Amino acid sequence: MAEVVFIFSLSPARKNAPMTHPDDVIASRVLHLLEQRAVGTSICPSEVARSLEQDEPAWRALMPEVRRVARALAAAEIIDLTQGDDRLNPDKEPEGPIRLRRGAHFKHP
Repeated sequence: MAEVVFIFSLSPARKNAPMTHPDDVIASRVLHLLEQRAVGTSICPSEVARSLEQDEPAWRALMPEVRRVARALAAAEIIDLTQGDDRLNPDKEPEGPIRLRRGAHFKHP
């Protein structure tokens, strides 16, 4: 199984950004929510954000981070990013709504 390692640094673009959840916490929540679902089903990234932040402005602000972490997990084939029946390339920022589902290297509980 591929291992995803998140390295934390404050790049110039993020120095003044509000504090968010660490990438490993977001990744763990994605995997946990997928483990709770039947194989072949998917989750919305907003479910991840809402499970971490209850306040609507806070979870909406977290969405770019959730999508970024999801792309990293998809690049490692732990999850798949989808739009409809299409599997998306994790190297490109997807436009519009996406879903997350178990990938080829998803570790089953």
